[in-house]
Amino acid sequence: MNGPAVSRVVFVNRYFYPDLSATSQILTDLAFRLAAEGDEVIVLTGRQTYTDPKASLAPRERVSGVEVVRVRTTGFGRNRLLGRAIDYASFYVAALVKLLLVLRKGDVLVAKTDPPLMSVVAAFAAWLRGAKQVNWLQDLFPEVAVVLRPDLVNGSLARAAKAARDWSLRRARANVVLGTRMWDRVRLLGIPRAAIAMIPNWTDDRTILPVAHADNPLRREWGLDGKFVVSYSGNLGRAHEFRTILDAAYLLRDREDIVFLMIGGGAQLDHVREFVQDYGLTNVVERPYQPRERLPLSLGAGDLHLVSLVPGLEGCIVPSKFYGIAAAQRPTAFIGDHLLGEIGRLLHRFDCGRSFAVGDAAGLAGFIAELAQDRDRWERMGRNARRALDAEWSQEKAFERWRAVLTACATGARLQTEVGETAGVAYNPQLVADHEHRVEA
Repeated sequence: MNGPAVSRVVFVNRYFYPDLSATSQILTDLAFRLAAEGDEVIVLTGRQTYTDPKASLAPRERVSGVEVVRVRTTGFGRNRLLGRAIDYASFYVAALVKLLLVLRKGDVLVAKTDPPLMSVVAAFAAWLRGAKQVNWLQDLFPEVAVVLRPDLVNGSLARAAKAARDWSLRRARANVVLGTRMWDRVRLLGIPRAAIAMIPNWTDDRTILPVAHADNPLRREWGLDGKFVVSYSGNLGRAHEFRTILDAAYLLRDREDIVFLMIGGGAQLDHVREFVQDYGLTNVVERPYQPRERLPLSLGAGDLHLVSLVPGLEGCIVPSKFYGIAAAQRPTAFIGDHLLGEIGRLLHRFDCGRSFAVGDAAGLAGFIAELAQDRDRWERMGRNARRALDAEWSQEKAFERWRAVLTACATGARLQTEVGETAGVAYNPQLVADHEHRVEA
């Protein structure tokens, strides 16, 4: 990540170190790296953690050279929508007040998307203080909410939220997206190509390395020795599709050599538990989130990893867990939009897994059974995944791209918008509209 230091970078996101949520870890990696290279880095965040709304972290501290400023907010948590909305609103107000005190003219302000529409608050602060705004789009709101909760977010509310969000994207010097489908969606909003850069999320590919089964204590601890393990690791949220996975587990219920491992938690965990209990499945094992230092072992415990996404959310969310799977040198089965899905296209391009349409449990079960018997194919797909990661999505490459974006914004230079060979593949408004109409239907 060589290059001139940017004078001051201010990040804003609801969670930061020591929180272990995915977006927090990605931000922590980048902030610590910039500080180590001489940048003055400030992170404006909350005092809670993702899993503990009652936590009360220090209001201000310096960690690894980063000045961490934490604002006080309400702590109703994520379980109820009203409480979550109040938490969001309190963070907007507290963050705006603090940003107006912290920001200086010429600072680069990087706004992530937790809470949703944080880019709008950041745009006001950047405008008032003469800062240069970068939007780091982990997802697109309100589009995600319209798909997942149309009963709550639709009509005039959705249009108003979208108008405010689009205004904040137009004001920004740069909008960083995570994948080509997200790039396409942002272009279709009318954002100039020169204001969009694609930087996929990353994993710590220096510590997440292939672990042989014989060297993995978790396999023994969890009773997985001698099994072909089909693993889902991460958030079991509403954006992910699990019925196809559960139906595949049902179809393979008599295969004593195959087990499904569910690691994590989220809104759909109870649904998974109910299905397992209702159908008496003994081939599904559940484990909680694992500490970050155990991630190489937990990822290595699986033979085949599962990634899923509701098809209507393609381009709004990119399932970044794929990069950790690739680092662990394991193949992936993706369930979602198998025609134009971001992950599905990567699996096909690099021959490191297979993609399946929602509902194709028989196809998924067949693929699992095939890989369980064909270890040569399994090993080849795993090696292909790691090679692709090293060539395309390493942490170092991501840091270099971020350095280029921040430097361009600080100096007024032209933004490098390279997004790889699949750039603009779907940037055909009629193609995208027709495909998404079929998906929604």
